[in-house]
Amino acid sequence: MRIGITCHPSAGGSGILATELGLALAERGHVVHFVSYEIPFRLQGFHQNIFYHSVDFVTYPLFRHPPYSLALTTKMAEVAEEYDIEIWHAHYAIPHAVCAILARDMLKNGKCFKLVTTLHGTDITLVGTDPGFFRLTKYAMESSDAVTSVSQWLTEETQREFKLSVPVRTIYNFINLDKFQTHSVDRCNLADEGEKIVMHISNFRPVKRVTDVVRAFKKISDRVNARLIMVGDGPERLSAVGVARQLGISDRIKYLGNNENIEMILPCADLVFQPSEHESFGLVALEAMACGVPVLGTDSGGVREVVVSGETGYLCEVGDIETMAARAIDILTNDQLARDMGARGRKHAETHFARGPIVSQYEALYREVLDRKCNGGKGA
Repeated sequence: MRIGITCHPSAGGSGILATELGLALAERGHVVHFVSYEIPFRLQGFHQNIFYHSVDFVTYPLFRHPPYSLALTTKMAEVAEEYDIEIWHAHYAIPHAVCAILARDMLKNGKCFKLVTTLHGTDITLVGTDPGFFRLTKYAMESSDAVTSVSQWLTEETQREFKLSVPVRTIYNFINLDKFQTHSVDRCNLADEGEKIVMHISNFRPVKRVTDVVRAFKKISDRVNARLIMVGDGPERLSAVGVARQLGISDRIKYLGNNENIEMILPCADLVFQPSEHESFGLVALEAMACGVPVLGTDSGGVREVVVSGETGYLCEVGDIETMAARAIDILTNDQLARDMGARGRKHAETHFARGPIVSQYEALYREVLDRKCNGGKGA
């Protein structure tokens, strides 16, 4: 198949899934064309059957903001026409699915591609439900040939909010188990000998509740010789730094910034701590489990479909710092419990989230929509 993919290229769950899916499809012989404003961060180097097309857009005095969506639409139409794209996979309804619909309407000479839209959460829970985007988001989904979401929670949330006339199919995120391993690593650059490592990985947006990480870690470090490793960057980083300074634990925390080689860092952790307000899936939790690391998260959103509380880690109520700290201490002071949870996490990842079976689900979906008559953007 000839497949186009549009995604956010930055280090977020949607861009990671889109890129890993494209790489897996290319390995299976499909030809994959990525279109975005920059190359996805996990798409470095040469890959057979993978092509990248950059969206160039310029600023004009007439426009307050550069019209990226229009430039993206034009590039998608050009790529679809030149390379005879059969399937376009848009990750995010806004703006990518909307751009794909317009690009499809621009094609000439009877050409048409089928549109698959995958929902990742923010496009529904934040952008999509905003009154200014609600109708457009619903239109994008109902004009797609197929709509998927990354968790059953998100599927149900989407149907509840939008009451769609088309089905939403749950296809989970997946993990490349060859990349994320339970191997032992040298931790000397992250922690001193005898220190336990608590790790948090995110884009430091408010929904990630990074100050909860710091406040809980203060209680943890009062009982356990531990160090907090913060991976990522974003608007709440300075807040986290400020809280750490107020609590007198700045010397117990390292900030690594954004890192493209998470699979090299995760196995260093004794515990991965993700106290988010909600997660549509929880990709970091899955990556940690694949590395045999217990996960401490919140009992909200799609993460409940990833982490088995009491088996592969613990899930606590959002904002319950006392319970989170207590659960973390339980894991960090009981090596056997930590090993058992890590082993069960790896097994759970292998059984439910392996790359091969989930990529096959996408392939089957592509073939299913290709068998239908092209609707030219009028809905499935």
